Amino acid sequence: MLALLLARKGVPVTLLEAHKDFDRDFRGDTVHPSTLELLDEIGLADRLLELRHTKVYGPTIRAANGPFMPVDLRNVRTKFPFIMLVPQTSFLEFIVAEAKRFPSFRLIMNGNVQSLIEEDGVVSGVRFLGLDGWHELRATLTVGADGRFSRIRHLMNIEPVPTSPPMDVLWFRLPRLPEDPKEPSGVFGGFGHGHILVVLDRFDYWQVGYVFPKGDYQHLRAAGLEELRRSIAAIEPRFLKHVEYLTDWQQCSLLSVESSFCKRWYKPGMLLIGDAAHVMSPVGGVGINYAIQDAVVAANLLAGPLRMGCVEVGDLAAVQRERLLPVRFIQALQAVIQRRLIASALQFQAPLNVPGFVRFLVCLPLLRTLPARLLGWGLRRVHVH
Repeated sequence: MLALLLARKGVPVTLLEAHKDFDRDFRGDTVHPSTLELLDEIGLADRLLELRHTKVYGPTIRAANGPFMPVDLRNVRTKFPFIMLVPQTSFLEFIVAEAKRFPSFRLIMNGNVQSLIEEDGVVSGVRFLGLDGWHELRATLTVGADGRFSRIRHLMNIEPVPTSPPMDVLWFRLPRLPEDPKEPSGVFGGFGHGHILVVLDRFDYWQVGYVFPKGDYQHLRAAGLEELRRSIAAIEPRFLKHVEYLTDWQQCSLLSVESSFCKRWYKPGMLLIGDAAHVMSPVGGVGINYAIQDAVVAANLLAGPLRMGCVEVGDLAAVQRERLLPVRFIQALQAVIQRRLIASALQFQAPLNVPGFVRFLVCLPLLRTLPARLLGWGLRRVHVH
C-alpha cells in the first residue's frame, strides 16, 4: 500500500517480496470500512469489491439464551457499513497490479533481505538474496513492513514490548455442507467448557479458530481428536457432522497470539510500519487496517522529502508521532478485552448467557454506534493527501 501511494506521487519505489508469489495461508483477511474508504479516495474500492468476498457486519455470539450481536456496522453511516472478508492473497495481488500502472514502481519477487547497508550511522539500503545470488539495493529510505517476525526490526536491534497476555489458537477449516445456511453476519462464535470458538464464512468452507489457554496445547493433543471434535460440537451443535472431517492434527495450525509495541519505529534512513512496529492482537481483526493507516500517514508525510531526496529523522519521528495514539489506544482496548472477557471465558465451564441488561445497553444510541465506530475506524480517521 505504501509503495502504491508513493508511486502515485511520482516517488521511485522498489518493493521487495521474499517469496515467489503471494499465495500463502494468511491469517488476516479482514478489510475494514476504514481501508475501504481510503481505497475509495484513490478510486479503487469499487474495483476491489468486484473480487469474491464475504460481507461481515459484526460478530454473532451463540449464547445459551439466544444469539447476541454486540457490534453491528450497519448502525454507522458510511458507504461501506461492513468488513470485507477477502483472501489476503487476492488483496495483495490487486494492490500490486494497481501499483504496476505507475512507471516509478518496481517489484522484485524472491528478494529476501539479509542485511542493512549502513554508512556513518545511516541506513542507505539493503542486501538481499535472490534466485540468482546476492544483490545490493540502495535507497534514501528503507521501510520494514515485514510483519510480526520482522527481520528488518531484528537488524535494527529494536525489541518490541509485550502489550497483552498471550493465548493459543488452533486454526483449521471445516467443510461447508449442502444443508448449511448462509451466515447473515459473516462471522459468529461461542463460548463454553473453557474454550472459545470463532467461525468465519469463507464461501466454500468455514474458517475456524479454537481458542484455549496459553500452554494447554499438549493437554489438548493428549486428550485426542475425538475430545476436540466433541468440544467444538458442544459449543456449536450444528457442526456435529462437520467435525467428523477433522481426522488429523496436520489439518490444524497452532498460532501463538500476542501483541507488542516498539518504543521507537525508526533510525536514520529506516522506518518500521505495520506489525513490524506494533504487533496487533487478532481481537477485532484490525491488524491489516492499522498497517494500511500507517502506510497512508507515511506516504502523506514522506512523499515530499523523498521527492527532494532527503528524509530527516524528524520526518520519520513525525510518522510515529501521528500514529502513536491510535495504535496505543486500540492495543490497550484489545488488552482489556483479552484480560477481562476472553480470559474469563476461558475459565468459565458453563455455557454462556448474555444478561438482559447487556442486551439492553447495546440498543442505546451511543452504545449502538460507538463500538462499531471503534471497530471500523479506530480512534480517528485517516485520509490520503
